[in-house]
Amino acid sequence: MVVSPQSSPSPSSSSDRFDPGDPLGLDELLGDEDLAVRDSVRGWVGRRVLPHVAEWYEKGELPQVREIARELGELGALGMSLRGYGCAGASAVQYGLACLELEAADSGIRSLVSVQGSLAMYAIHRFGSEGQKEEWLPRMASGEVIGCFGLTEPDHGSDPAGMRTYAKRDGGDWVINGRKMWITNGSVAGVAVVWARTDGGIRGFVVPTDTPGFSAPEIKHKRSLRASVTSELVLDDVRLPADAVLPEVSGLRGPLSCLSHARYGIVWGAMGAARACFEAAVAYAKTREQFGRPIGGFQLTQAKLADMAVELHKGLLLAHHLGRRMDAGRLRPEQVSFGKLNNVREAIEICRTARTILGANGISLEYPVMRHATNLESVLTYEGTVEMHQLVLGKALTGLDAFR
Repeated sequence: MVVSPQSSPSPSSSSDRFDPGDPLGLDELLGDEDLAVRDSVRGWVGRRVLPHVAEWYEKGELPQVREIARELGELGALGMSLRGYGCAGASAVQYGLACLELEAADSGIRSLVSVQGSLAMYAIHRFGSEGQKEEWLPRMASGEVIGCFGLTEPDHGSDPAGMRTYAKRDGGDWVINGRKMWITNGSVAGVAVVWARTDGGIRGFVVPTDTPGFSAPEIKHKRSLRASVTSELVLDDVRLPADAVLPEVSGLRGPLSCLSHARYGIVWGAMGAARACFEAAVAYAKTREQFGRPIGGFQLTQAKLADMAVELHKGLLLAHHLGRRMDAGRLRPEQVSFGKLNNVREAIEICRTARTILGANGISLEYPVMRHATNLESVLTYEGTVEMHQLVLGKALTGLDAFR
C-alpha cells in the first residue's frame, strides 16, 4: 500500500506545542481520575507541607504528626490502594502519583504514608484475620491510628532471615523479646506489625503499642529524613494473646511481599524528589546572571538540564509502566527492584547536578535541593540497598544465586 504525502501523519501541529514541564506528554497516559488524585495531593502538600518543611527539616522534627496523619486520612492517602475497611481502593498508578507528589514535598512525608499503608496496613490487609482487619484498618485508613513495621534489627538489615527477635508460646499467649531499628513512625504509632522468629519459623504479630514491655525511643541526630519520626522498637517480655499473630503467612514471604509493595511507591516517590530539584534548577538557571546573562543560556548548563530532564522523565515512564503492570496483577518483585534501583540512583544524581547549578545557594534550605539530596541518601539504602537490588536482578538474569 502506497501512502501519499498528503495522508502521512504529521509529527506535530501548531496545537501540539512542546511542554517543558511534560516533555514526553506523559499526562496523556493519565485519566481524569488519575489527574484528580494527583492534583488533590499536590494541592494538599502545597498548602500544608511546603510552607513549613524546610523549618521542620532544620529542627529535625515533624510537628503535629497525628494531625497530619488525620488530614492524610481525609485525603484518602492512607492505604489508598487497598480495598474495603475504609480504604480508598485506588489504582496502583493513582497511589504512585500520590507518592510522587508527597515526596516532591519531602521524603519524610512520603515515608509516613508508605509505612502506614504499604507496610503496616498492607500486612494486616493481606495476611491478617478478619478480626484484625476490622479492628485496625478503618482507624488506620482515617489516620486515627498510626502504624509502624518492625523488621530491620540493629545487626540485621539486608539479611532479615538472621533476625534475633523471638516469640515463644507461653500457655495460650505469645511472649516476644527483641529490638528493631530505624523504624519510621515508631514512637507515634498506636500499632506495630512486628516480625519475629518462632519455633515454627518467622511470623508476624500485631502489637498494640500500649502493651506492657513495648517501648519506642525516638532516634535523634539524623542528617537525613529529618522531617520524619524514626525510632527503635524495644520488646521486653511483651505478652500477646494467641490471636495477635498474622494467621495467613509464615516465613520471609510475608515481610518481603510487604516490602515489594512499599518499594513500588518509592519508584514513584524518588522521581518526585528529583522533579522538585530539577524545577528548582531550571527556575534558578533562568534568573541567575553571570557574565552578563542568565546561566541557563550557557551550553554547559543547558547540557546538565537536558540530561536531568531525560533521566527524570524516563524514570516517570518506568514508574507508570510498573504501575500499569501492578494494576493488571502482573508486576513481579524483580521488576520492582528494577524500578527502585534505577529511579533512586538517578534521582540522587539529578539532585546533585541541580546543586551544582545553584552553586553555593544549593546548600541553603531556602531551596529544596540539599534537603532532597540528603533524604535520598536514606531512600537509596532503605527497603533494599543498591547491592541487594542488583543481586535480585543478577539472579533473575542468570539463574544463579549470588546472595550467599
